[in-house]
Amino acid sequence: MIRRTKIVATLGPACSNPKILERMIRAGVDVGRINFSHGTREQHIEFAELTRSLARAAGLTVGVLADLQGPKIRVGRFEHGKIRLEVGGQFILDATCELGNQERVGLDYKELPNDLEAGATLMLDDGRIVLSVSHVKSHQVFCIVEQGGILSNNKGINRKGGGLGAPALTSKDLEDIKTAALLGADYLAVSFVRSGDDIRQARALMQEAGGKGMIMAKIERSEAILALDDIVEASDAIMVARGDLAVEVGDAAVPALQKRMIRSARANNRLVVTATQMMESMITNPIPTRAEVSDVANAVLDGTDAVMLSAESAAGEYPVESVEAMARVCLEAEKEYLVSHDKRMANTSPGTIEEAIARATMFTASGLQIRAIAALTQSGVTALLMSRRSSKVPIFALSPNEETRRRVTLFRGVYPVEFGEGLNDPEIILNLAEEELLQRGVVRNGDIMVMTIGEPVGKSGGTNTMKIIKVGEGNYAKAWMSRKPAGCNFYIGIKIATAKRIRNFIRTSVCIGSEAY
Repeated sequence: MIRRTKIVATLGPACSNPKILERMIRAGVDVGRINFSHGTREQHIEFAELTRSLARAAGLTVGVLADLQGPKIRVGRFEHGKIRLEVGGQFILDATCELGNQERVGLDYKELPNDLEAGATLMLDDGRIVLSVSHVKSHQVFCIVEQGGILSNNKGINRKGGGLGAPALTSKDLEDIKTAALLGADYLAVSFVRSGDDIRQARALMQEAGGKGMIMAKIERSEAILALDDIVEASDAIMVARGDLAVEVGDAAVPALQKRMIRSARANNRLVVTATQMMESMITNPIPTRAEVSDVANAVLDGTDAVMLSAESAAGEYPVESVEAMARVCLEAEKEYLVSHDKRMANTSPGTIEEAIARATMFTASGLQIRAIAALTQSGVTALLMSRRSSKVPIFALSPNEETRRRVTLFRGVYPVEFGEGLNDPEIILNLAEEELLQRGVVRNGDIMVMTIGEPVGKSGGTNTMKIIKVGEGNYAKAWMSRKPAGCNFYIGIKIATAKRIRNFIRTSVCIGSEAY
């Protein structure tokens, strides 16, 4: 059984050793996440290059996700590193304070006093400390401690119900987008998105910097829930970032919101990653808790494209074991994944020829005993559209384009295959594609498979043909040289009986009066 749900693993000190990272890749990492909240530009580029080189050496393809830090809405530093706040006590958030004490602390986000008024509730350190705003005076926010505890340096601040005005893209993010473009990030995640405009701005900046990565919106503000339709429309993918989101909307609201976001992404042909604390106990333990296993399994059953490891793989003691455990849980959950009838597909018309082909392919896959789908693709769009439909049939994205192969590593149920470089005859390509899957053991003689291809070959966004094939039967094609080689008076066409011989013909075609062409 091939695992359909993809695994995103955050890269960090725990996997900086190439041997550890190689083991993680072999254990099942599909996408490496580079968190721009930590590390230097040089370290980010080095991690991306190391990940790709180790994947290539293992005969695998791994994508790279660059995750922007976003606005730092945090308290400053304390003179002695931390303080204890007692319930009922007064505490001041002071934008001009340089070093905090028992009475007050500074702010990274200097505009916070302008966003608050009496009665607002602030959640610090992921909700562990709760402050109620009594009044605001100039650059100072006077608060009453509603829930106390230890407050240490640089802990985050959220407003219950949302409403903080910090822009999604900071000056640091603008520079980091250039770095993401330079390292060839396959995905760019934008933190603390409030509207679709944040995504459109990030996309324009990424393209301006020469980047080709898909844009992912991290849903972690309550405002993002209100603008979800606009954000999904503007994005290529979304991330259910449950940490800050739970603080702003309340932890009890998150499970239902997670299901809603996954449904929305799939219905609109977008990708979705479920993240935050999925196997957090494995930072210090070699096995996950039963609750964590259920959490990952439920995200799989909801239809998420990928599940994500954060500190577990970046800074934990068991990064390899965390990947292995997540892969194991995904596989087991997928055995119970129900393939449901897609009402949207039945009740709406396809918007493009590609979507019509994708729908026809998946409808066929649900009606026949299809063993595999081979999508011969330049851009990966057809494979994406297929992956939005509920199915247990594996989809192989056969592409000569390395960027496309890295991109599809995040598509649920889609597997990248290097294929087709320099080929332009559809019949030859289809025969070689069949042989490719035969050699990989994906199909056997007598199996039924579906192939999709675009004509003319090599045109991005041109999938317009679906073909149903019984493997090993009718595998004949005429292979003719597509053009006359230089120095040749004439060239020879040969009828080929098997895909293997087609490949040999392409490599060693005879040309009279010239070298082999």
